[in-house]
Amino acid sequence: MNLFFKATVIYIVFLFILAACNSKNQTNTNKPDTTSKITEGFYSPKGFLNYNPKNEDKRIDAFMLDLQKTRRFNGNVLVAKHGKIIYEKALGWSDYLHRKKLNINSQFELASVTKTMTSTAVLQLVQKGKLKLDQDVREFFPDFPYAGVTIRLLLTHRSGMMNYVYFTDILYKKEHRNESKGLSNLDEMALIAKYKPAEYRLPNKGFRYNNSNFMVLGSIIEKATGMPYAEYMENNIFKPAGMQNTHVYSKAAYDKIPVDVVGHDRGSWRYSVVQNFLDGPVGDKGIYSTVEDLYLYDRAMRSGTLLSQAYMDSAYTPRNPMEHGHFSYGYGWRIFQDGNKKVIYHTGWWHGFRHIFLRDIKDDITIVLLTNLSNGSLLKLDDLFKITGMPVVRKSAYRGNGDTSDD
Repeated sequence: MNLFFKATVIYIVFLFILAACNSKNQTNTNKPDTTSKITEGFYSPKGFLNYNPKNEDKRIDAFMLDLQKTRRFNGNVLVAKHGKIIYEKALGWSDYLHRKKLNINSQFELASVTKTMTSTAVLQLVQKGKLKLDQDVREFFPDFPYAGVTIRLLLTHRSGMMNYVYFTDILYKKEHRNESKGLSNLDEMALIAKYKPAEYRLPNKGFRYNNSNFMVLGSIIEKATGMPYAEYMENNIFKPAGMQNTHVYSKAAYDKIPVDVVGHDRGSWRYSVVQNFLDGPVGDKGIYSTVEDLYLYDRAMRSGTLLSQAYMDSAYTPRNPMEHGHFSYGYGWRIFQDGNKKVIYHTGWWHGFRHIFLRDIKDDITIVLLTNLSNGSLLKLDDLFKITGMPVVRKSAYRGNGDTSDD
């Protein structure tokens, strides 16, 4: 009887343990996958950057190696489809003079790709009720010399403003000012208020791409939030998107920009570019990032983490007449449309850096190319677009002639 009792107890304990294990397994089955990227609207960057070079797309690799050989491409590249990286590689030098090689986490000055993040920040503030699209710049800067310039016109390059880069460069040379110390946005706004450089045209009379629009938007972000542009972007764009290698660096705050990637101009390693006073103002430029962080930015935008769908749609809506039947500009994004295909993208060109960041919205394709040898390699991407299935986006890029340039 005693033996039977012991056996019964052991059997009952075994059944209890078995039931507990089954319960645990059932719990694990129903638990959300912590490696997933978007779960019920919650964005997490974990998993997006999983990539094994052994599984790289061989066609893309062959194309990029040929681009490096024949067109002197020097930079980093990332291609993703449907939330998965299918190719990424660092090709060439970060600093040719000191023979430092690029790696996949090398931080590039994003140049005008910065504008996409400034527009996102502005629309965040509109969404929160802290800004309105039709607010006049003079509500924030009463001594601003141009009447009728609104946030909406700045976002769409329809303000009619002159380009502050050219104006300030001429002023500094004429007055023999110190070109090593960077200007802040407030410094630049004060110069515009004092000297009142002539406008290109009256507000809302046409599209004319220039950096002044987004430098002023960067200044408005600072006024509306009471914090530096760098701080707002860190807390409201970079961190929520998981962009750990992305920062705002201004020569107004740093004697030397703390990154290793050196820009090289005129398509030659002999012409490395040293940052100067024009690397001070931010909003139009000034963000430094990596190909992987730009991909995380793409995923955060697609998931609705940074903006609601309605505001994303408004950013991606053409706000200017179509050029060549396909190209327009929305709120801080260039737009290519071909039938029901839409590519939202931006290019960048500044102090030896040239980039292109493309996002096929319908087919979920992302292409990021960041370069620090300013040449024509990014004008020869047709085969890359065809390999990935993205429409061929080609517009007379980098000609530097105002409203028809893609800088």
